[in-house]
Amino acid sequence: MSQYKLIAVSLCFALLGGCASQDIPDPDPTDETYGSAGGADTDGYGSGGLGEGEAIDYDPTAGELAQIVYFDFDSYELRPEDTDIVARHALQLADNSGLSVRLEGHADERGSREYNIGLAERRAQTVRRLLLIQGASASQISTVSFGEERPAAFGSNEEAWAQNRRVEIKYTN
Repeated sequence: MSQYKLIAVSLCFALLGGCASQDIPDPDPTDETYGSAGGADTDGYGSGGLGEGEAIDYDPTAGELAQIVYFDFDSYELRPEDTDIVARHALQLADNSGLSVRLEGHADERGSREYNIGLAERRAQTVRRLLLIQGASASQISTVSFGEERPAAFGSNEEAWAQNRRVEIKYTN
């Protein structure tokens, strides 16, 4: 029986290793692939999304509330100075049931790709839990983990790494 488990586990690792070797480029935001040449203009957004919505220009917290929460190295615990920011976003969501947010988790370049994806996911889930505790609805919140794939700052120093350890709160429709 243990031989079958060993074979199954090794097959899973082989499959995961094959997935990690693919390099998927980010689309260029000025790409004309989504536009239509003579039909209705979709403003660059397709209808084939995964239900997370598209980013909207309306910012219910314009000018008064940060959209990014930063984390310490190798941590997914919310810093005390950022709990107020998340609580105020939760208040916005609780007061406006039509609003929804996508929490995008990020990590710095240190650590393996798989570890950073997991760490960024735990960071996004930490923010999600606090939003839920503060009154937001679960249907208003989606999370995605980018790991180290979308850095805010390039460089291999503490200043760049600190900017990349974050969760971005993006309002969607």
